[in-house]
This record gives sequence, structure tokens and C-alpha cells, in this order.
Amino acid sequence: MTASPVRAAPRSGLLLGGVGRYTDPWHPFADTDQGLTDVAREAGVVLEPATDIDAALASFAVGALPALVVVNIGLPQDGGPVPADARAAAGLARLLASRTPVLAVHSSATCFPDDAVWEAGLGGIWVHGTSMHPPYGRAHVLVADAGHPVTAGVDDFDLDDERYTHLRHGPGVRVLLAHEHEGGRHPLMWVHTRPGGGVTVYDALGHDGRSYASGAHRTVLRRALGTLLG
Repeated sequence: MTASPVRAAPRSGLLLGGVGRYTDPWHPFADTDQGLTDVAREAGVVLEPATDIDAALASFAVGALPALVVVNIGLPQDGGPVPADARAAAGLARLLASRTPVLAVHSSATCFPDDAVWEAGLGGIWVHGTSMHPPYGRAHVLVADAGHPVTAGVDDFDLDDERYTHLRHGPGVRVLLAHEHEGGRHPLMWVHTRPGGGVTVYDALGHDGRSYASGAHRTVLRRALGTLLG
């Protein structure tokens, strides 16, 4: 009698998605949160959504950290501090100083402006007054590093999305995807090893659900999750 194959139990992570004050008028976070959740499920990862971003950050200040954190949030438009208070800021700092892997996407590069801890943990940042994106539309994505497991064997691809441009990023990040704009090449995905040894993957794509309909984009995201979780 042949034994049935043993299926690995799904891994888990926490989704800091666009809810509450961490939304903005320009991004359909319900759609992109769902896209990330679906791609994670394909990678064997179950994402549990946080219902309060500042409370989730504050919880990182004490106790066990999640096995994985996925960040898909916007810059609050209420004029309040981000993070909301000292405990939430301490939790964010503890997360980024830990070895917990982080996947951050698209507008998450804008959500903690002028925060050196977030920029160091993300590997880069949206710089207000400098960073921009061409009009939303068909985007041609270049594989900048075909030697990384996330992009190995993936060809350049097209999708409907925003192309973040003139992001500031550290010299130590490993750029995996890029695009060209006005004669320059600009990163769209990178891998960054944080000072504490944890790894962050930042994906500048993912403006709306159409981005997550791209098979190539889903492939690199699944591989990024696999890389982050070993």
C-alpha cells in the first residue's frame, strides 16, 4: 500500500495592509491586500490581516514577533504622527532590528516619511519632492539581476502599473527589477539585508489589482516569499 504524501503545513505571516488611517485616496488597498493574500497562499503562506496598524506595531515592542511581516500601507492623511506614538515607533524599530523577514510593497515606501529607521530597514524610501511616477499605464519591467533566485529564468515583462521613479535607495541593496524613464534606469524591486541580519524585499509595483493579475509579477512575489522564509 502506497503511503499518501505528507503535505507541509502552511506557514504564517502578518499582513499590515491598508486599513484605518494607513490608507489614502489614490490606492485601492482592499484589492491589493487581496492580491497579496492570494499570492502568499500560492506560496504556501497564510497572511493574517492586522485590523489596527499602530496597535500591531506597538505589539512588536514586546513579546514574540511574527514569522513574516508583509507591509502594504499608505501615508496617513490625517496629519497625525506616523507611527502614532512612541510604543508603535519602538515596535517598528524592534521589528527592523530583528531577523524577521519583511516584504514591503508599493506605497509602503511613502508611509513613514523622514523616518531614518524605516529607510534603513526598507533599504530605500520615497523622497517627497524628488520621487515620482509616470502616468499609470502599461509598464515594461526589466530583470536587472537574473542571478538571484527570485528572478532566475524570468524574462522582462509588461503589466499595468505605476512605475516609481527616483526612489532613494542604499548602495548595499541588490536590485532585481527595474524600469527605464527619460534615459535613466530606476529600481522596482530590491533585496536588502538589514543591519540586524533580517532581510527585506521591497517591491515598488502593486498599485492596484491589475498588477497582481500579471503572471510574471506573481512569480517573483512567490519566489520572494520563499526566499524570505528560507
